[in-house]
Amino acid sequence: MEDARLVHRMLGGDERAFDEFFDDYFDRVFRFALRRCGDADAAEDIAQASLVQAMRRLETWRGEAALFTWLCTICRRELMAWWTRTGRQPPRRSIEDDVEVRAALERAAASDDDPEWLLERSETAQLVRATLDRLPGHYGDVLEWKYIEGLAVAEIAARLRSTPKAIESMLTRARAAFRESFAGVVRATEGS
Repeated sequence: MEDARLVHRMLGGDERAFDEFFDDYFDRVFRFALRRCGDADAAEDIAQASLVQAMRRLETWRGEAALFTWLCTICRRELMAWWTRTGRQPPRRSIEDDVEVRAALERAAASDDDPEWLLERSETAQLVRATLDRLPGHYGDVLEWKYIEGLAVAEIAARLRSTPKAIESMLTRARAAFRESFAGVVRATEGS
Protein backbone atom coordinates (compact mmCIF):
# COMPACT_ATOMS: atom_id res chain seq x y z
CA MET A 1 0.00 0.00 0.00
CA GLU A 2 2.82 2.41 0.77
CA ASP A 3 4.30 1.81 -2.69
CA ALA A 4 0.94 2.47 -4.33
CA ARG A 5 0.40 5.68 -2.36
CA LEU A 6 3.90 6.91 -3.20
CA VAL A 7 3.44 6.18 -6.92
CA HIS A 8 0.01 7.84 -6.89
CA ARG A 9 1.50 10.95 -5.29
CA MET A 10 4.34 10.99 -7.82
CA LEU A 11 1.94 10.63 -10.73
CA GLY A 12 0.03 13.56 -9.25
CA GLY A 13 3.17 15.72 -9.41
CA ASP A 14 3.90 15.82 -5.67
CA GLU A 15 7.56 16.93 -5.50
CA ARG A 16 7.94 15.60 -1.95
CA ALA A 17 6.95 12.16 -3.23
CA PHE A 18 9.79 12.27 -5.76
CA ASP A 19 12.21 13.15 -2.94
CA GLU A 20 10.85 10.29 -0.82
CA PHE A 21 11.13 7.92 -3.77
CA PHE A 22 14.78 8.81 -4.29
CA ASP A 23 15.58 8.71 -0.56
CA ASP A 24 13.84 5.35 -0.11
CA TYR A 25 15.21 3.57 -3.15
CA PHE A 26 18.52 5.02 -4.34
CA ASP A 27 20.73 3.22 -1.79
CA ARG A 28 18.94 -0.08 -2.33
CA VAL A 29 19.17 0.11 -6.14
CA PHE A 30 22.81 1.23 -5.84
CA ARG A 31 23.70 -1.84 -3.73
CA PHE A 32 21.77 -4.06 -6.16
CA ALA A 33 23.79 -2.65 -9.09
CA LEU A 34 27.10 -2.69 -7.22
CA ARG A 35 26.86 -6.41 -6.45
CA ARG A 36 26.36 -7.09 -10.14
CA CYS A 37 28.94 -4.76 -11.70
CA GLY A 38 31.57 -4.45 -8.97
CA ASP A 39 32.29 -0.79 -9.78
CA ALA A 40 31.00 1.84 -7.34
CA ASP A 41 31.09 4.72 -9.83
CA ALA A 42 29.29 2.67 -12.47
CA ALA A 43 26.79 1.40 -9.89
CA GLU A 44 25.96 4.98 -8.92
CA ASP A 45 25.37 5.92 -12.58
CA ILE A 46 23.34 2.76 -13.16
CA ALA A 47 21.21 3.38 -10.07
CA GLN A 48 20.54 6.97 -11.11
CA ALA A 49 19.66 5.91 -14.66
CA SER A 50 17.37 3.22 -13.27
CA LEU A 51 15.48 5.68 -11.08
CA VAL A 52 15.19 8.18 -13.94
CA GLN A 53 13.80 5.44 -16.19
CA ALA A 54 11.41 4.41 -13.44
CA MET A 55 10.12 7.96 -13.08
CA ARG A 56 9.64 8.23 -16.85
CA ARG A 57 7.71 4.95 -16.93
CA LEU A 58 5.97 5.24 -13.59
CA GLU A 59 2.51 4.87 -15.06
CA THR A 60 3.48 1.37 -16.27
CA TRP A 61 3.97 0.06 -12.71
CA ARG A 62 0.84 -1.98 -12.05
CA GLY A 63 1.49 -2.82 -8.41
CA GLU A 64 1.51 -6.57 -9.03
CA ALA A 65 5.05 -6.72 -7.68
CA ALA A 66 6.72 -4.59 -5.03
CA LEU A 67 8.06 -1.30 -6.32
CA PHE A 68 11.61 -2.38 -5.48
CA THR A 69 11.19 -5.56 -7.53
CA TRP A 70 10.06 -3.45 -10.48
CA LEU A 71 13.06 -1.15 -9.97
CA CYS A 72 15.39 -4.16 -9.96
CA THR A 73 13.98 -5.19 -13.35
CA ILE A 74 14.75 -1.74 -14.71
CA CYS A 75 18.18 -1.84 -13.08
CA ARG A 76 18.93 -5.18 -14.76
CA ARG A 77 18.23 -3.55 -18.13
CA GLU A 78 20.53 -0.65 -17.24
CA LEU A 79 23.21 -3.14 -16.20
CA MET A 80 22.89 -4.94 -19.54
CA ALA A 81 23.29 -1.61 -21.35
CA TRP A 82 26.36 -0.82 -19.22
CA TRP A 83 27.91 -4.21 -19.97
CA THR A 84 27.29 -3.63 -23.68
CA ARG A 85 28.76 -0.09 -23.61
CA THR A 86 31.84 -1.12 -21.66
CA GLY A 87 32.40 -4.43 -23.42
CA ARG A 88 32.37 -6.20 -20.08
CA GLN A 89 30.66 -9.49 -19.41
CA PRO A 90 28.09 -9.98 -16.68
CA PRO A 91 29.06 -12.41 -13.94
CA ARG A 92 28.06 -15.96 -14.74
CA ARG A 93 25.76 -16.15 -11.79
CA SER A 94 24.57 -14.01 -8.97
CA ILE A 95 24.27 -15.79 -5.66
CA GLU A 96 20.82 -14.40 -4.93
CA ASP A 97 19.53 -15.54 -8.32
CA ASP A 98 20.96 -19.06 -7.99
CA VAL A 99 18.39 -21.54 -6.71
CA GLU A 100 21.11 -24.09 -5.92
CA VAL A 101 22.69 -22.14 -3.06
CA ARG A 102 22.61 -24.63 -0.20
CA ALA A 103 23.22 -24.77 3.51
CA ALA A 104 25.04 -21.44 3.82
CA LEU A 105 25.06 -21.65 7.60
CA GLU A 106 25.88 -25.35 8.04
CA ARG A 107 29.57 -24.85 8.52
CA ALA A 108 29.43 -22.10 11.13
CA ALA A 109 31.92 -23.98 13.28
CA ALA A 110 34.29 -24.83 10.41
CA SER A 111 37.84 -23.55 10.24
CA ASP A 112 38.59 -20.17 8.66
CA ASP A 113 41.25 -21.97 6.61
CA ASP A 114 38.69 -24.17 4.84
CA PRO A 115 38.14 -22.69 1.34
CA GLU A 116 34.69 -24.27 1.05
CA TRP A 117 33.61 -22.70 4.34
CA LEU A 118 35.00 -19.31 3.25
CA LEU A 119 32.96 -19.55 0.05
CA GLU A 120 29.82 -20.40 2.00
CA ARG A 121 30.48 -17.50 4.36
CA SER A 122 30.77 -15.20 1.36
CA GLU A 123 27.51 -16.57 -0.05
CA THR A 124 25.81 -16.01 3.30
CA ALA A 125 27.01 -12.41 3.31
CA GLN A 126 25.52 -11.95 -0.15
CA LEU A 127 22.20 -13.41 1.02
CA VAL A 128 22.22 -11.02 3.98
CA ARG A 129 22.80 -8.04 1.66
CA ALA A 130 20.07 -9.21 -0.71
CA THR A 131 17.65 -9.59 2.21
CA LEU A 132 18.52 -6.10 3.50
CA ASP A 133 17.85 -4.64 0.04
CA ARG A 134 14.38 -6.12 -0.10
CA LEU A 135 13.14 -5.06 3.32
CA PRO A 136 10.35 -2.47 3.24
CA GLY A 137 10.89 1.22 3.81
CA HIS A 138 14.08 2.21 5.59
CA TYR A 139 14.43 -1.13 7.41
CA GLY A 140 17.44 -2.26 5.38
CA ASP A 141 19.06 1.16 5.72
CA VAL A 142 18.67 1.40 9.50
CA LEU A 143 19.98 -2.12 10.03
CA GLU A 144 22.97 -1.43 7.80
CA TRP A 145 23.68 1.89 9.49
CA LYS A 146 23.39 0.37 12.97
CA TYR A 147 25.13 -2.97 12.54
CA ILE A 148 27.47 -2.50 9.59
CA GLU A 149 28.43 1.17 9.83
CA GLY A 150 28.10 1.21 13.63
CA LEU A 151 26.05 4.41 13.84
CA ALA A 152 24.40 5.31 17.11
CA VAL A 153 20.61 5.51 17.27
CA ALA A 154 20.85 9.31 17.60
CA GLU A 155 22.91 9.50 14.39
CA ILE A 156 20.36 7.38 12.53
CA ALA A 157 17.59 9.59 13.89
CA ALA A 158 19.38 12.67 12.56
CA ARG A 159 19.78 11.07 9.12
CA LEU A 160 16.08 10.28 8.95
CA ARG A 161 14.97 13.49 10.67
CA SER A 162 13.29 11.47 13.38
CA THR A 163 13.56 10.87 17.11
CA PRO A 164 15.78 8.27 18.78
CA LYS A 165 12.69 6.60 20.27
CA ALA A 166 11.10 6.28 16.81
CA ILE A 167 14.35 4.83 15.45
CA GLU A 168 14.57 2.28 18.28
CA SER A 169 11.04 1.20 17.41
CA MET A 170 11.95 1.04 13.71
CA LEU A 171 15.04 -1.04 14.51
CA THR A 172 12.89 -3.51 16.46
CA ARG A 173 10.49 -3.87 13.51
CA ALA A 174 13.41 -4.02 11.05
CA ARG A 175 15.13 -6.82 12.99
CA ALA A 176 11.89 -8.83 13.07
CA ALA A 177 11.34 -8.29 9.34
CA PHE A 178 14.94 -9.29 8.61
CA ARG A 179 14.70 -12.47 10.70
CA GLU A 180 11.51 -13.53 8.94
CA SER A 181 12.78 -12.69 5.45
CA PHE A 182 16.21 -14.25 5.94
CA ALA A 183 14.71 -17.43 7.40
CA GLY A 184 12.55 -17.68 4.27
CA VAL A 185 15.58 -17.21 2.02
CA VAL A 186 17.53 -19.90 3.90
CA ARG A 187 14.58 -22.31 3.73
CA ALA A 188 14.20 -21.65 0.01
CA THR A 189 17.89 -22.26 -0.69
CA GLU A 190 17.97 -25.42 1.41
CA GLY A 191 14.90 -26.81 -0.36
CA SER A 192 16.24 -26.25 -3.85
